[in-house]
Amino acid sequence: VQLQASGGGLVPAGGSLRLSCAASGRTFSRYTMGWFRQATGKEREFVATIPWRDDSAYYADSVKGRFTISKDTSKSTLYLQMNYLKPEDTAVYSCAASSVGSGYVSLPRRYEYWGQGTLVTVSS
Repeated sequence: VQLQASGGGLVPAGGSLRLSCAASGRTFSRYTMGWFRQATGKEREFVATIPWRDDSAYYADSVKGRFTISKDTSKSTLYLQMNYLKPEDTAVYSCAASSVGSGYVSLPRRYEYWGQGTLVTVSS
C-alpha cells in the first residue's frame, strides 16, 4: 500500500490542523493505521493508532485529549485532527500501515508501510 500524507503547515500555539493520509494500492480496510512524529534531533515517536477492525483509537499520553485519529474507509484516507497545538508538537508527522495483529499497534517496527511525512510547525 502507498501512503501520501498532507496537511502540515505553520500554526500558532493553541491552533488546529488536520492531517490527511491517502492510501492506494491494497485494501485500506485491512490495515491498522498509525501516526508517528519525529522532531529534529529526536527519535520517532508514536502519536496515535486506529485498528482495522473498528474505529476505536489509542493515543500517546502527550496528545490524549487534543488529537483525534479517524479514518474514512470509503475514501481510503486516514486523518489526524490536532487541536490546542503546542510548540512541542512541532515535528514531521508520518502515517503508517500495519498488517500485523488486530489491536492497537504503537511500535514503529510493526508497520510495514510509511508515508513521506508532512511538517507541522507550531509557533509560540
